[in-house]
Parts: sequence; structure tokens; C-alpha cells
Amino acid sequence: MEYRIEKDTMGDVKVPAEKYWGAQTERSRNNFKIGAEASMPLEIVHGFAYLKKAAAHTNHDLGVLSQEKRDLISKVCDEILDNQHNDQFPLVIWQTGSGTQSNMNVNEVVSNRAQILAGKTYDDEKIVHPNDDVNKSQSSNDTFPTGMHIACYKMVIETTIPGIEKLRDTLKEKSKAFEKVVKIGRTHLMDATPLTIGQEFSGYVSQLEHGLKALKNTLDHLSEIALGGTAVGTGINTPDGYSELVAEKIAEFSGLPFRTAENKFEALAAHDAIVESHGALKQIAVSLNKIGNDIRLLASGPRSGIGEIIIPANEPGSSIMPGKVNPTQAEALTMVCAQVIGNDVAITVGGTQGHYELNVFKPVMAANFLQSARLIGDACVSFNDNCAVGIEPNYERIKEHLDNSLMLVTALNTKIGYEKAAKIAKTAHENGTRLKDEAINLGYLTAEEFDQWVKPEDMIGSLKKQ
Repeated sequence: MEYRIEKDTMGDVKVPAEKYWGAQTERSRNNFKIGAEASMPLEIVHGFAYLKKAAAHTNHDLGVLSQEKRDLISKVCDEILDNQHNDQFPLVIWQTGSGTQSNMNVNEVVSNRAQILAGKTYDDEKIVHPNDDVNKSQSSNDTFPTGMHIACYKMVIETTIPGIEKLRDTLKEKSKAFEKVVKIGRTHLMDATPLTIGQEFSGYVSQLEHGLKALKNTLDHLSEIALGGTAVGTGINTPDGYSELVAEKIAEFSGLPFRTAENKFEALAAHDAIVESHGALKQIAVSLNKIGNDIRLLASGPRSGIGEIIIPANEPGSSIMPGKVNPTQAEALTMVCAQVIGNDVAITVGGTQGHYELNVFKPVMAANFLQSARLIGDACVSFNDNCAVGIEPNYERIKEHLDNSLMLVTALNTKIGYEKAAKIAKTAHENGTRLKDEAINLGYLTAEEFDQWVKPEDMIGSLKKQ
């Protein structure tokens, strides 16, 4: 491999000749060989590209950067956003907690790529300097939190929310379609009074709607960007009007409603917006875990389990048991939920690491957030398309369970009292007989009275109230 020499304030560094990055990136590559597969997410890099382009335009508008440099920086940032230089960002998550090396990675790539676009060589004087021009009016301490907010906001808007809404809409359709399919309810995993499948699914719909509402309510805080705070929040080395204008430029280039943070000291030293938004993602994960588990239990069997719903058979389920089919989409969904809940612990711990004027767990918080947001969105779409849309009731099994349930005796509470109703249920269970037979044998009511009073379809409440 051929190398070239790059310089920084600490001296010379050998850098692969075909790469655009410079000395600080190479130092980080050598110093943080931790988790080779844990690369800094490209979404963060794209967040940097938006803010570097916005900063260049803002600095030019405010008279502190030439048009030539603005245009070169802007051109390279557009190339990064077009995924033309994905291999130029080799750094891992496990680096400095401020993300300084990733900020400099972007600065160096923009600088050196601009050098080539300007028709120069690496040995020529730099047309665009990584610190003085690409990083002008910035600090790693305000660029990384800005990049992470851009990345996280975009992921939630573009992947997470659409995925959840797709699954919610399917479950809503199923709830409506199955609103009159009466089945036995279960509490404590034991038989309870009847309800409809539609009512049961309406609970899943409500969970997702509340989760979506909570998540969307966090977006206002997440849309605040730190850029303009520079080193400690004071905005040192920025021209007047920079913070507001650069936020407007980011909003313009990204098409999303970003705005300057009301308090830059908070924006650098605390990442409560990330903690808050991921808390909503955790809530959704808890809801999805419940939904996934319910559906796989309701579909269990198909002959020796509950088997009240039929889910699509997508692939063979065993390498040794012919014909076995498993609830793989429910398993994938609930594993995603476990990962998201675990990520929330890391993000919560990361949120506690704000020491004086700077939080120093930025990379791990951003990476975990992006993983959670993407996983939830993708898993909802997968579960929807490969499972939820194909759910159908198993009418024969539903009727079998309903007719055999002892908890239908609850309908007799107001007719003969709790004690007598309990006696009927216990006797039927002990003898393995039907409720109706024991009610008559015990002399508590006639066959006609039982048929009149014990009707599962009358025990589900008013469907109009659902």
C-alpha cells in the first residue's frame, strides 16, 4: 500500500495514499482499535455534512468565508450526502466522548477532497483548511451534538414513525374485521370472561397510538441544535447572528424543522433530548414486546397449544422436525425489543456523563439511539408484512375454548350470587363436566335459565364503547 505524509500539531503521520482523510483521523484509527465492526454510523456523518455545508454558507453570508471556499465545501458535502465517500469514514464509536475525531475526520475529508476538486495536489498549499475553513465558527463540542440530533431526528421521521404507523394501521383493520369474533379472555394466563378478538387487538392499537404520541412529543426538543455554542456554550469565535442563521440553513438543506437551541450550555453539557426521545422508543419497545408475545401465544400449537389465531407460515421451523413452523416474526420483533431496552440503559448512563460544560458520552448515545430507531421501524414493517396482515381467527378452536371455559359462570353472579356460581365452577372442574350440567345437578337453576343467562356474546360489553 502506498502512503503519503499528513501533518497536524503533533507531527507527521503516514496516511493511505488513496484516502482523503488526514493526520487526526489516522491517529484515531491507530489509537482506538476497539470493536472493528462498531463504525461510527453513516447517519452521523451525513449529519455532519448537512451542518458543514450550512456553516460554510452561513460564514460566507456573514462575510467571514470566501465564495470559492463555500462552494468547494458545499460540493464535497453534497457528495458525502450522495454516499460517494462512505469508505472515507473509518472511525469507531469507541473514541473520545466528545466525538472530536469524527468531527476532524469529516473536516479532513472535506478539505482534501476540495483540494482535488480545485485541481491541486496534497503537496500544494491547502485551498480549504480543515480547521480554519471547514470547521470555521465551530467546535467538536457543538458539531457532534448537532450531527447526532440531525441523524436521530431524520431516523425517527423517516424510518421509525412510518414503520410503527404501518403496523398500527394493520392492527386497526384487524380489530375492525374481528370485532364480533367472541373468544375467551385470559388473565394471569388463566381463563377469564369473554371478549372479542377485535377488542383484544384494539388494545394493541391503543398501545401503539400512545407510543407514537409520546415519541412525536419529544421531537420538538430533538429538533434543537447546538451549533453556535462552540467550545463551552458561549459561542466564542462565531460572527454575530451565526447561531440563528446556521440553523435556518440546516433546516433548508435537510428539509426538516431544525432550530437553534434556546440554551447552548444545555445543548453541549446535557443530552436530555436524546434520553427523552429514546425513552419513548423504549416505551414503544415494551408495547411491541407485549404484542409480539400475545400473538405468538395465541397462535401456539397448532394442535397442542392455544391456537386461536392462524399466522402465516413463512419458512420451515426445524432442521429435524418435518412440517414444523415457528412464529419467527414474533421472535424477531421481541428480540428487537430486548435490544432497544438494553440500549436505553446505555443511553441513560450516557446521559449522566455531563461534567460541567460537556457531556462526554456522545458517540455511544448517538449510535445506540440510531440502532434502536432503525430496528423498531424495520421490525414493525417486517412483522406487519410477514405476519400481521395474514392473521386470521381459528374459529373452530375459539369455539372449543369458549364452550369449555369455566369462567362463563361469571354471568351467573348477579342471578344466583358469587358463592353458588363458584360452587358450580369448582364442581364442574373437579368432575370434568360442563357448567350447565353441574348448575342443574346442584339445583341452582334450570336448563332454560342457564341458556338464557349464560351467553358469551352478551358478556363482552357494548362494542359501541370500544
